[in-house]
Amino acid sequence: MDTSMKTDLVSSALKMAIRIRKPFPRLIHHSDRGVQYSSYKYQNELSKAKMICSLSRKGNCWDNSVAESFFSRPLSAS
Repeated sequence: MDTSMKTDLVSSALKMAIRIRKPFPRLIHHSDRGVQYSSYKYQNELSKAKMICSLSRKGNCWDNSVAESFFSRPLSAS
């Protein structure tokens, strides 16, 4: 956690997720076009993990809305 979402923070979070989750090669990683996600450092981490980068279309903020809506809901108690 940090006061801002800079490249170092998101790169560290990605490395931690890769270490813990051990994703299969060719996993699709989708994000918006934020400078931290399109940075060389972040893209290099995706490449090392053999992940496929998927970025939102330019000027289209709706690409992420379905996932963000789904993950914003609390888990059911059942």
